[in-house]
Formats: sequence, structure tokens, C-alpha cells
Amino acid sequence: MSPPNTGQRAATVGQVQSTLNYLVPGRAQPITYMYARPSGASIRTGEYRPYTVFIRDGRASNGEFSLDAQGFVLRRHATTVSDFYNDSEVRAQYYAEIEQLVREETGAVRAFMFDHTLRSVAWSERSVREPVRIVHNDYTPASGPQRVRDLLDATEAQRRLAARFAVINVWRPIVDVVRDTPLAICDATSMAQSDFVATEMKYRDRSGETYSVSHNPEHRWSYFSQMTRDEVLLFKCYDSAEDGRARYGAHSAFDFPTPTSAIPTRESVEARLLVFF
Repeated sequence: MSPPNTGQRAATVGQVQSTLNYLVPGRAQPITYMYARPSGASIRTGEYRPYTVFIRDGRASNGEFSLDAQGFVLRRHATTVSDFYNDSEVRAQYYAEIEQLVREETGAVRAFMFDHTLRSVAWSERSVREPVRIVHNDYTPASGPQRVRDLLDATEAQRRLAARFAVINVWRPIVDVVRDTPLAICDATSMAQSDFVATEMKYRDRSGETYSVSHNPEHRWSYFSQMTRDEVLLFKCYDSAEDGRARYGAHSAFDFPTPTSAIPTRESVEARLLVFF
């Protein structure tokens, strides 16, 4: 059966057509298991369905985007890291680079990079995670503040939570050019709160919470063609401010419509930061 269409009739110049996997809302809270389950058991509960969407190339209009409006922005940003698979090098060099970038981009008084994730289409060969092909957002109004409590001592956490803070991710290719499985990002102004469905992230020793996303034909998706190693996509996963600015959005890897076997597989690093104002 073909994926449902969004209702758009045809792609325009600068758009690609692909499919994104959305949650079909149900009565039970969805669960994502962050550990191997018994043979044959899915790591996700709930039903996810592919929808045909058009994803525009944001390069022509990057000046239109901002973290506080659409929830994302592309920036040029060189790095001194030579090997992202060297964890010591990444922690010694990359964390400070990205913290400085986010402070400058947002005007924050402090940006604290608390972890990073490597992803590859050839994930089993690289022993890293595969790209996530589910429309989602990493934090919720419950798990955003909880992350602050988890990472900071009680006194500082209380002080920081009394003021505005955000969780911002920074996505970078670690191959020369991304031509396969790029990242799609949804314009926060095209999303309704009812699109977001709280989803339990179940670990062996604890639970967290993310948002899965249900389909809405109003969603406006973008990607940035042929991103290079010297570019980063910043996107907001949570903002405590409730003053009309973007609080969170959604993102997903997607399959580019015309890949070939000759194209190098996508490899990327995603940094996560607590950002305090």
C-alpha cells in the first residue's frame, strides 16, 4: 500500500518528495526501549505510518530561519576535530567549540554540552547508532527540566530552573558531503501542540520522555542539501519560555529519493546542550 499523501499536488523547484514516519495516535502511551528486547520484539510500541511529504531545500531561504521562530538555523562552523570516532579528542576539543558557538548564536550566559551521539547508515560496521527515521523531538516539558536536575547539583539546578533555559542540538556531518539520508527539520510555526505525543524512553534502570509526532498536513519540512563537514544545523528541542517563541519542533532522517550505491553513507555527530539565559 502506498503511503498517504499530505494533500500537496506536486513538488516545486528546490523540493524533494520522500516519506516520513509519523505516530498514529492511540490510547496507550508509546514506549521506546533503549536496550535490546527479546528476539523479534520491536523497540517501539505504538503504530508508526509513512506519509508522503515534500521537503524543501532550505539553502535558498536560510536567512528566513531562526531558533526562536522556526526553531532551527544553518551555520558555517569549522572544527579542529580530525577524528570524531576518537572520544577523547571530541571531548577535549569539540565540546568547547560547540559551547562557544551556541553562546554566540543565542546570547546565553552559559551553554553546557552534556553529550554527543555518532550516527551512521553503516551503523553496525561502525558500532554506533543508526539514523532515526521516526518524526520526533528529544525533550518534553517534563524531561527538559528533569535533564537540568540530573546534570547539575541541586542548588545550581534550582537557580537555573528559575530562569529561562533551553535544550539545543547541533547536528554536523562527519563526511565530506551528505548526499544520502539527510536530516529533515520541521518549521515550529507549522506545528500544533496537539501534534506532540509524550513517549516513554525506557532504559534498564530509568525512564525518560520524548515526543513522538502525529501527522498534520500543515507541517512544513526543510533540509539543507549537500551539507559539509564545515556546516552545522542548530535546532531547538526545548525552551522553557512561553512567550510565543519556538519551544520545540520535530526532526527525522529521511531517504533521499535518488541515492546510488556509489554515494558514501551518511555519518554525523549530534551534540546536545543545556543553554541558560
